[in-house]
Amino acid sequence: MTKKELMSGAVHKMPADLRNALLADPKALAVWEDITPLARNEWICWVTSAKQLETRNRRIKVGQSKLKGGMRRPCCWAGCPHR
Repeated sequence: MTKKELMSGAVHKMPADLRNALLADPKALAVWEDITPLARNEWICWVTSAKQLETRNRRIKVGQSKLKGGMRRPCCWAGCPHR
């Protein structure tokens, strides 16, 4: 995967905090590299739609865990409204 591909989803650009978390977690990164740009977009939007920093940080950690478990999209979320 190129750096440019890692940096973005279908609509959203990859935020630095999520990028750094994925780069530090090879198992989560492997799943990230295997999912579609639209699925990446869903994860990015889910993380960035948090209104509070505490929620955003928790979503990054939960996202890492879910990706490591093979989950390809965020669960129990209506989805990105920006597509």
